[in-house]
Amino acid sequence: MAKKIKQIAIYGKGGIGKSTTTSNISAALSTFGFKVMQFGCDPKSDSTNTLRDGTFIPTVLDTLRDKSGSVKAQDVVFEGFNGIYCVEAGGPAPGVGCAGRGITTAVQLFKQQHVFEELDLDYVIFDVLGDVVCGGFAVPIREGIAESVFTVSSADFMAIYAANNLFTGIKKYSNSGGALLGGIIANSINQDYSRTIIDDFAAHTNTKVIEYVPRSVTVTQSELQGKTTIEAAPDSKQAQVYIGLAKKIAEHETSIVPQPLAVAELREWAAKWADRLLEIETGVVKEQTAI
Repeated sequence: MAKKIKQIAIYGKGGIGKSTTTSNISAALSTFGFKVMQFGCDPKSDSTNTLRDGTFIPTVLDTLRDKSGSVKAQDVVFEGFNGIYCVEAGGPAPGVGCAGRGITTAVQLFKQQHVFEELDLDYVIFDVLGDVVCGGFAVPIREGIAESVFTVSSADFMAIYAANNLFTGIKKYSNSGGALLGGIIANSINQDYSRTIIDDFAAHTNTKVIEYVPRSVTVTQSELQGKTTIEAAPDSKQAQVYIGLAKKIAEHETSIVPQPLAVAELREWAAKWADRLLEIETGVVKEQTAI
């Protein structure tokens, strides 16, 4: 009987720390002894940089263009930290075509050539841009390629807005074999109010936060070296957070259909939080004035 390969998609809006989080999860899983592939699905093609000392690798789409469409999947698989297999789907030439086309093309190529099975993988981690959940970007969800989806979000409105859009996509495809939600990875959570906001959003959408990841200078220092925190600072507090997150993902079994908020409901929810934060800030100012 063939080994079951766990295929996971991690979504998040651009700049939220999605690729940083994904790469550290991949790195941590590899230190547990798992065979891991990280599959970058962002047209910027920078998902796997910190797994390869800051270097870029040829993308699937670029290689297909260079070789006139005749490509073996092994030509676009490169080894990184601790034996992690690194792939970048890539995107079309600037200003031409759909940015999600690379995902569709790359996934089809790897499925046709049975690459995941030949490499005897335990995990395939898809790192997917979550600003839009349409076309190629929805492939891991729509076609059930990933069995579970996790979203990286901060307490900022646009990050939550992107997460809510993702929930809408998951719900839409849930009745036709699409991937379900594993949970929210709350990133850049250093203040109590940030944690409370993301917890409240989770409660309103019938989802859950699986880990709170603080913003840390250790991450910046590591990435300036072209490395993950797991590789550059394995004994740091931040590395332990990522290790804990990877363990939760490895042990995860039950995914769910989220209940996204309608746009008007999300706006109303956000407005109430804006008022609450103003009250908190005003209270702090008054205490300082009294002193």
